[in-house]
Amino acid sequence: MRFNVITRASPEQVLRALTDFSDRRVQIWSRTLDPKTFEVRGLGDSWAVARESTPGSPFWVVARYDWSDPTVVRWTEEESSYGGHGSGSVRIAPGDGGGSRLEVEWSSNDPRRTRDKIMLFLLHHGPMNHVISRLWASALNRYAESHSK
Repeated sequence: MRFNVITRASPEQVLRALTDFSDRRVQIWSRTLDPKTFEVRGLGDSWAVARESTPGSPFWVVARYDWSDPTVVRWTEEESSYGGHGSGSVRIAPGDGGGSRLEVEWSSNDPRRTRDKIMLFLLHHGPMNHVISRLWASALNRYAESHSK
């Protein structure tokens, strides 16, 4: 899956929003993160391990995040409900007129069940890229507005 996000949030705000693993994470990503499954399992200065899922999704993952490079947030799936593993990244760049432009990539492989293979195929090749891009832009724009005062 690949998509771009254009947001009013500055690169610094984007990095903070993506790497906030406090209780605020559920508020920042309220439309894409299920508070019932969110659990931080480890946290350091430039890394975190968390269990996460999207509300209403049958899938959850435990991902290791790394932001030792402040222009890229990377993650690797350590566990998942579908039995596969994946990885992804968000490249953060300044936008042309302010704000930021994000390049998001995520890949997943080896689902065990046929149902999971079909759902992951639709996620990667269907209209979800556009939907997720809009949800991320909305969350980051809200974050920028609430942290610019």
